[in-house]
Amino acid sequence: MSMQTTDPIADLLTRIRNAKLVGKTEVRVPSSKMKKVIAEQLVKNGYLADVKLEDAKPRGVLVVTINEKGTNSTINEITRISKPGRRVYVGASEIPKVKSGRGLVLISTSKGVMTGAEAAKAKLGGELLLKVY
Repeated sequence: MSMQTTDPIADLLTRIRNAKLVGKTEVRVPSSKMKKVIAEQLVKNGYLADVKLEDAKPRGVLVVTINEKGTNSTINEITRISKPGRRVYVGASEIPKVKSGRGLVLISTSKGVMTGAEAAKAKLGGELLLKVY
């Protein structure tokens, strides 16, 4: 029996952060569509090495590979912006830059989860999910 969390995205980010700090290369988290999309965006942008779905039953397990063995993680900091108690929304013109463009923000838009640069190019605003660099 697994413990339910109020904020599953923050739980994913905390598990990644903690695994990185103790030198682990992968972490296993309960799966959801949102967590899978966020992890895939981080893989696409080079912050994570790989993401796989194990046990595709209703509650599968997401295996997130942070970095390959013998290499360092590319994540320096990963932080949740919008929280259940305080949602943060931005328009297309208000999307923040992280570390002068060296990092990225993920935004949940009406067209799905995308990076801040993709959302600005598509002129879409939405909920700021997280920032990473």
